[in-house]
Amino acid sequence: MYKRKYLIKGELQVPGDKSISHRAVILGSIANGRTEIVNFLDSEDCMRTVEAFRLMGVSIQKNDNVLIIDGKGLHGLVEPTMPLYFGNSGTTARLMLGLLSGLPFSTLVYGDKSLTKRPMERVIKPLQQMGVQTIGRKESNYLPLALRGGSLTGITYNIPVKSAQVKSALLLAGLLANGKTTVIEQGQTRNHSENMLKAFGASIEVEDNMITIDSSMSLKATDVYIPGDISSAAFLLAAAAIIPGSNLVIKNVGLNETRTGFLDVLTNMGGLYTLSNIRDSGGETIGDISITYNELTGTVISGEIVPRLIDEIPIIALLATQAKGKTIIKDASELRVKETDRIHAVVDVLTKLGANIVETKDGMEIVGGTNLTGGTVSSYDDHRIAMMIVIASLVTTDIVKVDELQSIAISYPRFMQDLESVLRKYVV
Repeated sequence: MYKRKYLIKGELQVPGDKSISHRAVILGSIANGRTEIVNFLDSEDCMRTVEAFRLMGVSIQKNDNVLIIDGKGLHGLVEPTMPLYFGNSGTTARLMLGLLSGLPFSTLVYGDKSLTKRPMERVIKPLQQMGVQTIGRKESNYLPLALRGGSLTGITYNIPVKSAQVKSALLLAGLLANGKTTVIEQGQTRNHSENMLKAFGASIEVEDNMITIDSSMSLKATDVYIPGDISSAAFLLAAAAIIPGSNLVIKNVGLNETRTGFLDVLTNMGGLYTLSNIRDSGGETIGDISITYNELTGTVISGEIVPRLIDEIPIIALLATQAKGKTIIKDASELRVKETDRIHAVVDVLTKLGANIVETKDGMEIVGGTNLTGGTVSSYDDHRIAMMIVIASLVTTDIVKVDELQSIAISYPRFMQDLESVLRKYVV
């Protein structure tokens, strides 16, 4: 790829947030009326959610970067005549399992090879307590799954893991259950579902880590603006943070406090960035991020901050290889059940590129100040590992060869084009 001959300069806007795009499609499809979603992320993952609702009778059209949904209402979806394919999208799978559990028909759902290996028990167990009937591999812990929904009863459920997907699945099921459903979290996770449910008129109450939703007669369509995805922006921000002479502005980025752990880590490591043009849209904070290169130092990442940056840990690990001192990442065992075992994948890739990094049970330890050397690596068919490799190639002394980059389209289809737009060759 690139080798160490470029710096980062310029201004751009990253695509819409993946998490919010999924949720906007789901709620727009079950609301009454027309919802227009501006800056929708047209990625492989999000389109799996779109296609699922089309198969259940929802009219969804795309006009430039606007997705237009004519909602069918809470009780207007029709039984799909074929299985629903969720591809690689864990978000689609877990959130849709929640919604499908409340619908009075049968559904068969499946995914690709990667998604078929990801555990669904954390979602299925509480949904079974609410009344859904399931048939699937290993006691319905893995896709493919067959569901017979309807006749749910609200429950109070303590989520044993920190997972916004489990929480969101239960809240969606709660929309269609008899009585109230209360979800109690171990600690705060991303709250896009709560924000959007409020915007669509759901009866929902949030008190600390306890969220209660009452079954609704209807949701009211509302237009949604999707802010730029901070998880995608993190890769470009990281490039500017570690390449001398770089400065970059990314506009209209989502700054929801449940998602800004990456920025907190940058601050702790000595990164130089500013936030400007901060505003609110539909309960989501949006703003511009300006970053300039500065020498970084190692840090410790653990505890409550981890759910706020779980998707950014691969690129944080790369930052740590270029920082002075030691960085310790722990309490991140959730990475083991992502698209791949991301702890192992990150350590394997960066080790092959010359980093001083070791794998631990729930994270990794990195000794920084390393000259990365290049080499041949695998992306593990994981979009975030693939993007980390591309950014790493900007600071290596030799060429990096990678088996595939197509997986990047899962979350950031125009990543390479955006990166190329802000690359500048060093002038000696």
